[in-house]
Amino acid sequence: MKYFAAVFVFFFCSITVLSQTPSKAESVLVNGKKLYYEVYGKGQPLIFLHGYTQSSKSWKTYIKDYEEDYEVYLIDLTGHGKSEAFKEDLSIKSVAQDLNTLIRYLKLEKIKAIGFSFGGDVLYQLALINPSLIKSMITIGAVGTWTVNDFPEYLEAFTFQNRANFPWLKTLHEGEEQVKGMMEQFKNYSVQLSDEELKRIEPEVLIMIGDDDEGMNLEEVVRVKNNLPKSDLWVLPNVSHGAHEGETKAEFILKSKAFLSK
Repeated sequence: MKYFAAVFVFFFCSITVLSQTPSKAESVLVNGKKLYYEVYGKGQPLIFLHGYTQSSKSWKTYIKDYEEDYEVYLIDLTGHGKSEAFKEDLSIKSVAQDLNTLIRYLKLEKIKAIGFSFGGDVLYQLALINPSLIKSMITIGAVGTWTVNDFPEYLEAFTFQNRANFPWLKTLHEGEEQVKGMMEQFKNYSVQLSDEELKRIEPEVLIMIGDDDEGMNLEEVVRVKNNLPKSDLWVLPNVSHGAHEGETKAEFILKSKAFLSK
């Protein structure tokens, strides 16, 4: 599921001591809303983007594995974490535009990036908005096309009234207003990439998918792979949506670092 993998984030964050101190952390006003980010390490800029209803905290346990080689940016996407609550209807393209404005503020001319689920969908949009920005990127459980309308059971379960069933929401976000905004905007989660748009994406892309990810249509994965000019596909057997977590985390770190260093 696009949202349910966050359960694993809650579990790991609750048992892990997050001792890293960022070299910089601030909230920035971009496109009329506040976005929050943190910076760790030194080197080439590497941006991590979280899933829907997650926050940058979901990547905290990965910092130590990348900060020796990269300047790591953990970003709370629009409406999430320490960023401002949603002010308008969810649009993946609009979230990517906010991110692009933040990156311009940070004066980053070239980046590498890793995006999980929602964060991966945002990266595909960012690659279209700013074609020369991303050198290479990894998307996990995302291929840039997905609509919640194909999963009515998600909409039925994932409501503000049922928020107690999703305890990570209180851990990863700033308050009830923000949680309500995310859950109410979930019904607007819809994004589509045409073959022509995929062919215009310039970065080298590693598509990472678990073969038990019930939110991913394998025919759509193949379409995306066939139309992306520079792409590799990594399908993990017996793995669900959070393909970078749990038992596959160590393998993900090794393979992602090898891919990004090419």
